[in-house]
Amino acid sequence: MLKYKEDVIKLIRSDEKMMEIIRVASTLNLPDWWICAGFVRSKIWDTLHGFNKRTETQDVDVIYFDLKNINENVEKEQEKKLVSMMPTIPWSVKNQARMHIINDLPPYTSSEDAISRFPETVTALGVKIDKENNLVLTAPWGLEDVINLEVKPTPYFTETKELAAIYEERMIKKNWKTIWHKIKVQQLNL
Repeated sequence: MLKYKEDVIKLIRSDEKMMEIIRVASTLNLPDWWICAGFVRSKIWDTLHGFNKRTETQDVDVIYFDLKNINENVEKEQEKKLVSMMPTIPWSVKNQARMHIINDLPPYTSSEDAISRFPETVTALGVKIDKENNLVLTAPWGLEDVINLEVKPTPYFTETKELAAIYEERMIKKNWKTIWHKIKVQQLNL
């Protein structure tokens, strides 16, 4: 049963493939790095749906925060390193110090700040290994929604009609209910 942060950490720690992916990502020694979004959410939902096999993820999102070098080519080089170590994983590496420009948002102050501004609370999750080799989980909006299978926008995505529309479009595009039939998706009245 998943109720607390410790339960989710234990769940991830017990998944050898997830731990291998996390360990490989940690070898890059990126500043303020996390593996986030679907990597964590899908594991929780797969478990809550009783799936014996992990749902394939479109990508493994490795994020970091480095104001000193926001050149996108650096991200591509980091992706190449990860692919060379685990070629079957669909790696995606993004420096959150530049992503606000792409998303036309105010600058982020850290990777956790960026995660807190993801469109859905169930996606605003990240995991990593710290310097002491401890598994660390961040959930700026808590774990209640993801554990209760309730998809809601983060508060940031309710601030304007434009941001709410992005959330709504993502819900249509992602169509998560076709995979995880128990989830409940909150619709916004635009």
